[in-house]
Amino acid sequence: MANSNGGIVGVDNPASIQPVVITTFNSSGTLTTAPYTTAVEYLVVAGGGGGGGYYYAGGGGAGGYLTATGNPVSGNSPYPVTVGAGGAGGGGAANGAKGSNSVLGTPSAITSIGGGFGASNGANGGPGGSGGGAVGHSAPGTTGGGATSGQGNAGGNAPVSGSNDSSGAGGGGAGAVGVNNTSNSGPNASMVGGNGGAGSASSITGSSVTRAGGGGGGGYYAAAGGSGGSGGGGQGSGPGNESGVGTANTGGGGGGGQHVSSSPPSVGGAGGSGVVIVKEAAGSNVASGIWDMNSVYDAVKAGTWV
Repeated sequence: MANSNGGIVGVDNPASIQPVVITTFNSSGTLTTAPYTTAVEYLVVAGGGGGGGYYYAGGGGAGGYLTATGNPVSGNSPYPVTVGAGGAGGGGAANGAKGSNSVLGTPSAITSIGGGFGASNGANGGPGGSGGGAVGHSAPGTTGGGATSGQGNAGGNAPVSGSNDSSGAGGGGAGAVGVNNTSNSGPNASMVGGNGGAGSASSITGSSVTRAGGGGGGGYYAAAGGSGGSGGGGQGSGPGNESGVGTANTGGGGGGGQHVSSSPPSVGGAGGSGVVIVKEAAGSNVASGIWDMNSVYDAVKAGTWV
């Protein structure tokens, strides 16, 4: 009789077809891969850094962004997954907080580094997956935080002399560096905050989504804050708006604060939490449909072999 086990007479054992499996972690958990999966595609984004407090603060850097295909796994094995939280925004003259790491714990753990903090009160931006933006005001020559190789970009700098005031610089994003601040001795309105660096797009879920944008820097007095980078970066603080927070589960950096004399006093925006996405490819004929001899023997002995 013709059947799926190669024409051998006996109980039919159809071949198995494994479908595409996409698992999204918006919070920490455990990944258990499908039985016949041997490798996965992944996207691991860490939590974004918080924006600095007041005094034309820097925007927070985006969480580290890692994606690749062909990462080996063993089917049915459980793997721990950690989704990093965004860093808190700075209060008062404090820097923001660094974002937390995200980890996909397959046999070779994939670790994405949290975004660097946005600077305040004379400080440099913090290092991270992407670096935080530098503080403005009269802090001469402050620099943006450095990025982790292969995960993001540096924060914007504040290359000003001590005689000029300036806005805050933007935090770095997965796809671009944070924009430097603006500085001059002219009208306040010309000193807008530096924009956050753009994020990067992935189609791992089937549609293209941009994540890990940097936070915008705070504006100088009456000047607007910098725009958050595409991919969840928070808007920098300016007249009429407080610092924007990074969007949840994008790893976006928080926006930088504006000035102590604003009402209410400006605080930095918190970074957005990260995300971990795993894609298991479809498998064709992942099980052969042929009975092994031990199974045949057991079935005959039990009287269930036809």
